[in-house]
Amino acid sequence: MNSVCAISVIVALAVLAAFAKSESPITMLWTPEKPALKLIFDKFRQPGSYAGQNTYVSDVTLQNLTDKQIPRAVFTVYFLDENKVRIGRGTLQVADLDARQAARMQFQFNSVGVPASLARSANKDMLGAKTIPLRVVSVPEGASLKADGLDSGTTPVMVRMTVGRHQLARTKEGYAPGNTPVDVTAEELPGGSITVELGGLSRDTVELRDGSVVLGDVLAMSMAEVVVRTDGKKQRFPRNQVKKMMPVEPVMQERPAILQPAQAVQPK
Repeated sequence: MNSVCAISVIVALAVLAAFAKSESPITMLWTPEKPALKLIFDKFRQPGSYAGQNTYVSDVTLQNLTDKQIPRAVFTVYFLDENKVRIGRGTLQVADLDARQAARMQFQFNSVGVPASLARSANKDMLGAKTIPLRVVSVPEGASLKADGLDSGTTPVMVRMTVGRHQLARTKEGYAPGNTPVDVTAEELPGGSITVELGGLSRDTVELRDGSVVLGDVLAMSMAEVVVRTDGKKQRFPRNQVKKMMPVEPVMQERPAILQPAQAVQPK
């Protein structure tokens, strides 16, 4: 396989009548005509839901079927409902996959409904293409960052991206997770910085005087007690045991990432 060939194939998978119930793995090939990569999705699990969105997780194995190294490949996986309406998406990326080698990773995506089918598209960028250094800063700082599905460290952090569209996913304890699309163009060489904002607090926080912290939904508060729902159960705390409460903030709407060009260095 030519390591600099463009990826531009979109392949749809047939409707899965029992998407979340089937025990059989889902296998997809890129490309179907002359397979170079095999993608094997294990059973999709649904660990939970938040704010009207369902979260699904699957362990994915990627196998290099060729005798050459694959420097980089990025796939976008789309999830459709029974009416073929797109209700979710996720990004899967593999880098430096040696000949005949396999890599295993966890794949996660959010959906606004129950998926009935999925489709895979390979991003239209060049394998082994030149990358652009970008510094990612989150507000507030200290968020765990994934760029195109790969762990990229804690913000602020420097990442390298090819020209094209990418996904920046970030998480931080106490804040709603976020996922921001970023379009990188050739005009942005030699690099720059990206600023992303975290969503509001995901749960009410109750700090007790013994130092413990309770995350949940504050249902009621009086001069005598505070009632908090955690994991579907009500807990009651005497008011004199509560040191501080931080109610949830409204979750901010997703904003486009702000891409700032790199500062030119003036010669001394």
